[in-house]
Amino acid sequence: MSETFATTVLDRFLDPITDCLTPDVARRIVDLKIEPSLQSRLDELAAKANAGILTPAEVREYREYVEGIDVVGIFKAKARLSLLRHSS
Repeated sequence: MSETFATTVLDRFLDPITDCLTPDVARRIVDLKIEPSLQSRLDELAAKANAGILTPAEVREYREYVEGIDVVGIFKAKARLSLLRHSS
């Protein structure tokens, strides 16, 4: 399954959540930030990935970070849509 297709499917699964968001909850989701310790580890893994020196365990860890970022990004997009709908 391609990553784009998987993201589209996940996006569609999450559509009903958008309808449940209050403006306050939507704003809180939009404002979510990664914890500094996680960001630091992500930066470290990204640097090693760019240098081509990730171990197999680090490759798996890095992929988990990227997948998590993708999911949070979709939630944030849904929250922004919810805020737009509530503002009209």
